[in-house]
Amino acid sequence: MDKTSLRSAARWLGFGAGVAAATYGTYVVATWLRYGHGKRPEGKEADRLLDRFMPEYEIAERHRVDVNAPADLTFSTACAMDLQDSAIVRAIFKARELLLCAKPQGNTLPCGLLAQTEAMGWTVLAEIPGREIVMGAITEPWKGIPVFRSVAPERFAAFDEPDHVKIAFTLRADPVGTDRSIFRTETRATCTDDGARVKFRRYWAFLSPGIILIRRLSLRPLKKAAEYRARKRQREQESALVL
Repeated sequence: MDKTSLRSAARWLGFGAGVAAATYGTYVVATWLRYGHGKRPEGKEADRLLDRFMPEYEIAERHRVDVNAPADLTFSTACAMDLQDSAIVRAIFKARELLLCAKPQGNTLPCGLLAQTEAMGWTVLAEIPGREIVMGAITEPWKGIPVFRSVAPERFAAFDEPDHVKIAFTLRADPVGTDRSIFRTETRATCTDDGARVKFRRYWAFLSPGIILIRRLSLRPLKKAAEYRARKRQREQESALVL
């Protein structure tokens, strides 16, 4: 490559980096301004089980995907999925470590989303077997290596120890007939005092893109795995009838 081509490539790279930085900056400002003004879910999107533990919140993220599989299969697949299987998700976690100057963790977590979160300190707040589970924890997410503390379900809603954030998330599969379902996941967070709110608002404004991307990246593999399990179950049932 000659010098002219190199200079041209460098200009384009610089231009691309500038656009990316400007886009990210716009996102940070918009997220900062939107903080605390999330829209409450309505109709089928509403979650009464989650409302029991966090009826008021400062941020909420909701994601959903239609799945051609029964609700029980969709739900069990969601509980067993492993986010670390994704190279992009691993890269996001690594980027967070670098941004917050955290030392890499060598702890080996069990397989499966629910098993992993429980091993990290989250607790089951409530569940509807085969349909929905609500997980909750208390933490200080702005720290390089956040510690997740379990709080008993009956104490979670009233927990108000200063300088902490309460986080709750759901895994939920709503049936649509007998062989289809809608998978929904929702994450809510609220702060226990103004000091925590200042730190968490800054944290959320700068780091929420990676957190939201992880949620979105999990939907396609979940859909694919649940539908594969549904087809396998159908074949096994048909084979049993033949026999």
